[in-house]
Amino acid sequence: MKAKPEKYERGTRSYTMSHIRGKDTSIEMMVRRYLFSRGLRFRKNDKRYPGHPDIVLPKWHAVVFVNGCFWHMHDGCAKHSMPKSNVEFWSAKLLRNRERDRAQQAELEAMGWRVIVVWECELAKPVRRERLERLYNQIVVGDETPPDPVRDPKPATC
Repeated sequence: MKAKPEKYERGTRSYTMSHIRGKDTSIEMMVRRYLFSRGLRFRKNDKRYPGHPDIVLPKWHAVVFVNGCFWHMHDGCAKHSMPKSNVEFWSAKLLRNRERDRAQQAELEAMGWRVIVVWECELAKPVRRERLERLYNQIVVGDETPPDPVRDPKPATC
């Protein structure tokens, strides 16, 4: 079997990967704009809480994590696939991310916070409006009808 030709020139992949950031991502900003337009006020990436939640809503005692499906290993999602090269490194890294997420969420829940996770795939154009409205209801009304995708391995929208 012939190996695929390299997609990037030597050194370009490292440069590209170095510019991936953990905050102010496009999906995070989309969620924040929606919540702000609905009248909710929040703190972003507050370092006082475990995991530095993307959005902290003190009035509602809720925190929101906006997770990328690849980086947080969204099970059963088309946007998450294990890289074919350097498998040992990537599987260890992504499993560490998932375990860290679970520990931080458990710690926040023990502190009395409601933890809401929004996945990247849930913000795809066909289902975006529905998910954002459901997020608003989860925050304001406390509507917890859908199971938490971190604990339920079968995503509803992927």
